[in-house]
Amino acid sequence: MNNITKNIIIRNATLEDIEIIVDFNLNLAAETENKSLNKLILAEGVRKILLDKNKGFYVLAILDNKIVGQLMITYEWSDWRNSYFWWIQSVYVLPQFRKSGIFKLLFNHIKVLAIKQNNVCGLRLYTDKDNINAMNAYKNLGMHQSNYLLFELEFNKNN
Repeated sequence: MNNITKNIIIRNATLEDIEIIVDFNLNLAAETENKSLNKLILAEGVRKILLDKNKGFYVLAILDNKIVGQLMITYEWSDWRNSYFWWIQSVYVLPQFRKSGIFKLLFNHIKVLAIKQNNVCGLRLYTDKDNINAMNAYKNLGMHQSNYLLFELEFNKNN
């Protein structure tokens, strides 16, 4: 552990954290997909997950009482396994703290939580096909590329 990560506290997000989570997600969309999200819709989406644990939850990395990183977990039911995959989403670490091990702390925290659950069979995430740094980080944490390709059909009802 380096000087930064040894002082990190990991905790679940609460409604009081909504503003910073929204800001992190706005930055994430701009940096990774060059997208401008509707802040009001985003804030309502974050609020709903914070109020409804059935949708998922956010985990935050705190350094000196300042939120420096986050990730969100959502759930996918696997009938094949009779348990859930936890999807890691909305990963964001402030630029000045990247490559310091904060994501690794968040990931390991989630991994431990998931293993303790009787109804979680694994962790999944997706990344941009060109994001080599992220792919290397995930591989270094023991993840591997699956055989599945991701397809989507987006309806844009809220834009």
